[in-house]
Amino acid sequence: MVDNSGEGLLEAPTSSRSVTETVNGSHKFVIQGYSLAKGMGIGKHIASDNFSVGGFQWAIYFYPDGKNQEDNATYVSVFIALASEGTDVRALFELTLLDQSGKGKHKVHSHFDRSLEGGPYTLKYRGSMWGYKRFFRRASLETSDYLKDDCLKIDCTVGVVVSSVDCPRLHSIYVPESNIGAHFGTLLDNMEGSDITFDVAGEKFHAHKLVLAARSPIFRAKFFDNVGEDREEIVITDLQPKVFKAMLHFIYRDDLPEDAVSITSSSSSCASPIAETLTAKLLAAADSYCLERLRVMCEFHLCRDISVNTVASTLALADRYHAKELKAVCLKFAAENLAAVMRSDGFKYLKESCPALQSELLKTVAGCEEECSSRGTKSRSVWAQFSDGGDSGGRRVRHRP
Repeated sequence: MVDNSGEGLLEAPTSSRSVTETVNGSHKFVIQGYSLAKGMGIGKHIASDNFSVGGFQWAIYFYPDGKNQEDNATYVSVFIALASEGTDVRALFELTLLDQSGKGKHKVHSHFDRSLEGGPYTLKYRGSMWGYKRFFRRASLETSDYLKDDCLKIDCTVGVVVSSVDCPRLHSIYVPESNIGAHFGTLLDNMEGSDITFDVAGEKFHAHKLVLAARSPIFRAKFFDNVGEDREEIVITDLQPKVFKAMLHFIYRDDLPEDAVSITSSSSSCASPIAETLTAKLLAAADSYCLERLRVMCEFHLCRDISVNTVASTLALADRYHAKELKAVCLKFAAENLAAVMRSDGFKYLKESCPALQSELLKTVAGCEEECSSRGTKSRSVWAQFSDGGDSGGRRVRHRP
């Protein structure tokens, strides 16, 4: 561009950056029944399920009699194959044969931990493979720690090479986090424009019908379904003032007050402390007023406080107030720490107050037993906890993953 004075105008400088990196993904391939796979024939393979990395499908091929005729089944072969359409797909690979003795002496072939003179491997088309014809001498494999209970385990990592151009903006504008909760909270605190008053045990709370109706279908029905009935004050009999105040805090601000987040449960093993916390009472309020997000938030905080002494009473709460996720966690925790839980006072409370939950607990115990047996002989039966006394000291017991 040139202006009228003949002097050149300088445009703002621009920049760009090319970024080449890998999109990584892993797959574990378990080969059960190795001895039965032997003899299937040279060049014939067992394939893993396809797995996706970097927008392409991949598969692991294991050749129990080897891939090459000239090796005469002396070696097993392992390859990673491109299982979807693609041309000139560049990638890094890693194959790991897992040591099952616990010593950690895995057999690793990797592109990731070394510099490649020729760069990443290129797979030209679907069916192209990278791997090793002579991955492991078969006679050595069969007497090694890699083979256990007639089972081999192979980990595979694929890193697909992708390139992109980063063009930074010359100017950027920061967008702050939403503060709509703070604004609505101010509306509640100032009582400006309030059109409904709640009487809770003699304590008055001012609020806004539209806000409450937007958040709770119960309030919506109270205010707008009864045509011709326009009440300015409602008496609340099912909640304490501090619980109602905390519920309003959530409705306007979409978070919990600090005293609801801090759950202080007693280690005295009785059933009442958890039920008497503000969080537990808010769970009841959430159930009564159909506040689903409040319900989940209460479940989250109650879940963090589960222990041998609290799990039974927390389970009863979860069942009573339809907290499905919390109930599932409690059932699994109780089943996995059964002996200790059954010695707790909370369990006595559960037997007396919620006998139907005992049958659900037994079903969960049966499921844990089945899970333990599927994981192998080293997993201990939950019923075996009766013989060793468990842990009834009120300590939190580790959740199994």
